[in-house]
Parts: sequence; structure tokens; C-alpha cells
Amino acid sequence: MALDHWAYWNKVGPVFSRPGTPGDNARNEVFNGLVRRECLTHHYFLDLGEAKKVLDSWKEEYNDDRPHGRLDQLAPARYRAWWTMNNDPQRLEKCV
Repeated sequence: MALDHWAYWNKVGPVFSRPGTPGDNARNEVFNGLVRRECLTHHYFLDLGEAKKVLDSWKEEYNDDRPHGRLDQLAPARYRAWWTMNNDPQRLEKCV
């Protein structure tokens, strides 16, 4: 309650996610839905070791193989390599 009063008097809005309000973390909620839809609903896990193995495999495919529309249809690992090659800090310092 004290925090609410302080925030009100200092004209500060909340920056934390409140229970039951997925809109506060829309990007995370979209990703969680993707993991649930594409991985978790397709597998039954007998133990945590099996769950870790399946999720690690999905994560590797998602980051290394799968093209992403927001990254010019490149996988995140390939986009990172391209970005690093084209935005090398030492190369950029030489241009200044």
C-alpha cells in the first residue's frame, strides 16, 4: 500500500507484471504460447530429464534452424552472425 501511495504522489506507474494481466508482458506471453502450442502439447514427459531433453531440442531448432519473419527469414543464430559481421565494433571505429 505504501508503494501505491508513493507511486501515486510521484506520478509513477507500475512497471511490474500483475497476476492475471498478460498484456503487461505481451512479448513473453506470445513466446510462452508458442512453446506451449509447438512443443508442450505434442509431448508427454515421464520425468524432468525427458522434458529437458525435448525442450532443449526444440530450443536448438528454434534458434539455429527455423527462419523468423522479423529477421528477414533468417534463424536467430544466422542473423546474429550476419549482424556481428556487418557491425563489428573495430570496423565501425575505423569509419569514424
